[in-house]
Amino acid sequence: MDETIDRAASGGLRARKKAATRQALADAALRLFLERGYEQVGVREIAEVADVSVSTLFNYFPGGKEALVFDEDAGNEAALVSAVTDRPPGQTIPGALRAHFAGFVTSPNTRDPRFAELQQLIQQTPALREYARAMALRHENALARALADQTGRPHDDLLCAAYARFTLETLAFAGSRPDPAAAIDQALLLLDQGWTTTAAQHDPEPA
Repeated sequence: MDETIDRAASGGLRARKKAATRQALADAALRLFLERGYEQVGVREIAEVADVSVSTLFNYFPGGKEALVFDEDAGNEAALVSAVTDRPPGQTIPGALRAHFAGFVTSPNTRDPRFAELQQLIQQTPALREYARAMALRHENALARALADQTGRPHDDLLCAAYARFTLETLAFAGSRPDPAAAIDQALLLLDQGWTTTAAQHDPEPA
C-alpha cells in the first residue's frame, strides 16, 4: 500500500511540474509578445526565458508560437460544448449560452489588463488573426454538432451552423465594446429571439 501511495504522489508531482512548465512557457511568451511584438520574438528566446529547451517547448506546444498565445483554447471549447450539453433541466439552449458567455467575459482572466492587450495583439498580427479564425471555425463546428444533437437535427443542419457562427461572433463584438458583459447580453438576446422563433417551427423537441 505504501508503494501505491508513493506512486500516486509521484504522479501528482509530475503532473504539477508539467502544468508549471506549460504555464511558465505561456507566461514568458505573452510577456515577450506584448513587450516587443509577436513577429520580433522567436521560440528559442521564449524557451530560454522559461529555462527549458526548444524541444521541450514544442513537446508542450506542438503548434509553435501561435499555440502559445491560445494556450487555453481546448479548454474553452470543451466548456462551450458542456454549456449546451450539460445545462440544468429546464434551461434553454440560448439561456445556457448567455450564462456561459456572461461568465466568460466577467472572469478574472478577461478582467486582467493583459487580456485587452492580447486581443489588440491578435488583431494587429496577421498570423494570429488567421490562427484565431481557424480556432473559431473549429469551435463553431463543435458547437453546431452539440446544438444538432440536442435538438434532434442532422449535423449539417444550417440553423445550427448559423446559430453557432453568430453566437461565437459575439465574443469579438463584445471585445470591442466598453462594457463587454452588456454587449454579450444584448447581442445574445437578439440571437436568442431568432433561434427560439425559428427552432420552434421545426424542432422535434424543445431547445
